[in-house]
Amino acid sequence: MSTTSNYRKHPAKKLVCLLLTLTLLLTLSISAFAAGTHEISDGAFPLYANSMNTGMEMKLYFLDGVGDLPYMEVNDLVTLLRMFFESEFAVSAEDAVVTITRTNEAYSAEVPMTIDFDSSVLWFQDYNLFCMLPVAPNILDLTMSKGFNDNGEPAVLQKVGTKSFERFGDAVEIRLGDYGIDLVRQDGLYLIPLQTVSDFFTAPNLAQSFYFNGQSVIFSGDLRACPDVYYSAPAGERSEELTEFGFNELCVMLDCLYGLKEAHAIDSFGGLFHEVGFDAYLRGPEVKQADGAIYRLITDFLDDNHSKFYAFSYLTGPNDYQAEGFSRTRMAEHRQRQMDARAAVYPDGIPGYEEVGNTAYISFDSFDMNTDDPDVYYRAEDVADLPDDTVGLIMKAHAMINREDSPIENIVLDLSANGGGATDAAVFTIAWFLGEAAIGMNDTMTGAMCSTTYRGDTNRDRQFDESDAVTDKNLFCLISPFSFSGGNLVPCMLKESGKVTLLGRTSGGGACVVQPVSSAWGTSFAISGPRRMSFLKNGAFYDVDRGADPDFVLPTPAQYYDRATLTDYLNSICWKSA
Repeated sequence: MSTTSNYRKHPAKKLVCLLLTLTLLLTLSISAFAAGTHEISDGAFPLYANSMNTGMEMKLYFLDGVGDLPYMEVNDLVTLLRMFFESEFAVSAEDAVVTITRTNEAYSAEVPMTIDFDSSVLWFQDYNLFCMLPVAPNILDLTMSKGFNDNGEPAVLQKVGTKSFERFGDAVEIRLGDYGIDLVRQDGLYLIPLQTVSDFFTAPNLAQSFYFNGQSVIFSGDLRACPDVYYSAPAGERSEELTEFGFNELCVMLDCLYGLKEAHAIDSFGGLFHEVGFDAYLRGPEVKQADGAIYRLITDFLDDNHSKFYAFSYLTGPNDYQAEGFSRTRMAEHRQRQMDARAAVYPDGIPGYEEVGNTAYISFDSFDMNTDDPDVYYRAEDVADLPDDTVGLIMKAHAMINREDSPIENIVLDLSANGGGATDAAVFTIAWFLGEAAIGMNDTMTGAMCSTTYRGDTNRDRQFDESDAVTDKNLFCLISPFSFSGGNLVPCMLKESGKVTLLGRTSGGGACVVQPVSSAWGTSFAISGPRRMSFLKNGAFYDVDRGADPDFVLPTPAQYYDRATLTDYLNSICWKSA
């Protein structure tokens, strides 16, 4: 599921704002030591946010004349951390060990991490606290609504503190040296591979990676957004050093960040690559074969619908590959069946709100919400003027359902063609149906867990009470195999509540947050990340990856949209006392 954080929605805008104050020559108090054995050179390269030239340059370092494997100095890393996480970071060093301590203002905590340059180990006392975004409500929750407007007035979503909890994770040790990856300290410099910075600092937390094409550095989550800039560099071969490092870094990144290793019976990605014969391609001289191995990893062996191949390396050049894995192909087929059946009944598009007798149908195919300006939902004098998004639609529906002399007894949430979207909007939807929305998250890398409960202000009175929910109605949800990610999370929460009847076919799953990542030689792709959405039952976390089973099966897609017949059916299963 995507989020609506400013960092993820507007990475280019955010990066430009941050880089206005960037000084990549920040001085640390680190004692000098004798020169080592590497010949170190450096260079300054134009920095792009997707296709936009920021007007800034990034200083990179290179070892022994190898020009395609860049390093970042720890001074520059700290500067980036200060800007991206908008916190204070204190730095100290003792011989080979650099300690970086973040002041996490939200938790009043001093959170250290260390980088051991001799053993090549990154150690985090608490990774989630160290890398927590300044707009995040807690260490794992994906909602980005602050709960208040600029005037301190309640807005849209309210966190219920007494029903929310956090369980902090274990210390995390990323043993790069065990994977054959070296960190370098020499001539007063502490050097970390740029790809390692991307894999463990920016990609998991900002959904953006640094790409180096020999001419410039590009900060992007998906290289399809900037093909002209990225592929302006000539195609070619990888150095032997980049080839070996790239394989090792790919293995450690996937071992740490892929959130479905257990479900896919993957002990280690190095082992998987050997078992399927991909190590020869990933470590071979042909970059196109290495890119192809990642492509096949995504489509054939991971084959989950949150993992997706984006773009080939600049060294390979742009390639327009259309084939998908079995799961994505099947998902697309399910969607087409639903859309064809829906178009036969609603050729001009399905209405967001429709009443059929005593039943209200609310339909939307993605979750959307304006988290940047929550007051947009309050400025509208009439509900008809509300934004045309999920939250605006639900507010309109709520007003219609509760109007004077309303005939509505049944409410049907139609998620049969919903492929996911913004977490905040999904939470608002659950809160509308159930009165409260309790979302569980766990981090497969750190072991951290949290459960956050929210209420929504559906009637726009800036109060969060029973008048914002529809729990006095007969509640139903339509689901199909295409109901994915957020379109799967919501019915899983509704079913677990025992208050909502599900109709259709088992939803499409999708528990993990989409995690854009990259290879060291510049391949762009996404995986199911380490943060998994879950629900709590008997105090235990259960992820939603297998989907929600319907209480009543609808054998054909056409039955979802024959609403006159469906309304009669709903009334037949809602027994009424004489």
